[in-house]
Amino acid sequence: MLGWELPPHNSGGLGVACLNLARALSKDGCQIDFVVPYEAPHDDIKFMHVLSAMKLDPLFRYGVGAYDSKYVDQALIPDATEERAISIREVQHNYCDFVNKYLMEYKPDVVHAHDWLTFEAGVLAKKNYGIPLIAHVHATEYDRSGMNGGNPVVHAIEREGLMMADKIIAVSQATKDLIVKKYHIPGDKIDVVYNSLDEEFLKSAYHYDDQDYRYLEAMKSLGYTVVSTVGRFTIQKGLGNLMRAAARAISKNPKLLFVFAGDGEQREELVEMSAKYGISKNVIFTGFVRGKQLRDIYQVSDIFVMSSISEPFGLTALEAAHHGNVLIITKQSGVAEVIRSSMEYDFWDVEKLADEIIAISKSQALSNTLRDGIKREYRRISWSDIAEKIISVYNEVDKHKEFC
Repeated sequence: MLGWELPPHNSGGLGVACLNLARALSKDGCQIDFVVPYEAPHDDIKFMHVLSAMKLDPLFRYGVGAYDSKYVDQALIPDATEERAISIREVQHNYCDFVNKYLMEYKPDVVHAHDWLTFEAGVLAKKNYGIPLIAHVHATEYDRSGMNGGNPVVHAIEREGLMMADKIIAVSQATKDLIVKKYHIPGDKIDVVYNSLDEEFLKSAYHYDDQDYRYLEAMKSLGYTVVSTVGRFTIQKGLGNLMRAAARAISKNPKLLFVFAGDGEQREELVEMSAKYGISKNVIFTGFVRGKQLRDIYQVSDIFVMSSISEPFGLTALEAAHHGNVLIITKQSGVAEVIRSSMEYDFWDVEKLADEIIAISKSQALSNTLRDGIKREYRRISWSDIAEKIISVYNEVDKHKEFC
């Protein structure tokens, strides 16, 4: 497997999905070497080998534009050393070098590459060693750019990876349709395999301490409704529209508190928007959170909003559902294909989003009905089911082996 992150050194859902998938596959007998571009301990991962492609600090990896393609430069410096690798392209170049050296010694049955960040290394394995390639698409450049074109370098990498792959796995039907439409890939080459809830949410001990968010708990005791969102503050997530909807909703129901958990390039813009609309006292920015802090936010929240312009799946919605949140998600979210008891809206429809927030906050009956429906739906898909589907894909591409 070729990936870019694994917990606890992850900045989003990609690492979480990779970890859970690999764990489930290992339980079904798969032996996995997982390559990451940084060097850091993964002491809790006993079921596979985690290989470090570079002596790179994982914190540095977050700063080289991996999830914000506008920072991806076109310059590729072949002689870049690990100590001075400052661009995402240089990191990818060194990552490919590591994979090439690895494949000189080891010949896996299949190379499973996650997203554009590792597609070049996957293509290398296919071209140079004839190893079957699976391209796993968690998000496309169209998703990351809010459907506004995006970086042509990233598009080129995605296109080559998708064309060269023996099989493509898409995390939703919406993602499959996008790949077919934008990259002209035959639909029969793409399998839809949804994600599931992080196993840590199901198995790890968790105790909510209402003292952690004493202010929010105090306001809830006064009749306030807490509305939260979790994710990177990028154009893809549609947070500007959520802030506009928040202003409209608060004007009709002042007893609303909005929690924006995360960080990213749009943070200052969002803070300024809350001030511009005069709702600063109703909006809380937590910064980047993980682990118990993240779960505490879900636990204290009443409503969870996924406002993404394009969200291939959306694991945070499942996490919020696990903590009893009512969900409001965009029709452009892949998770909408799994959870039917959520309220939906088009990402641009600020008025409808505001109306849905108000309706839920003012009707306990509606809130209970939606919550009960979500409880029946959010665990429909298990990682063991997902692993079974992935293994069938492995078996299908096994016949594509060439000279490895």
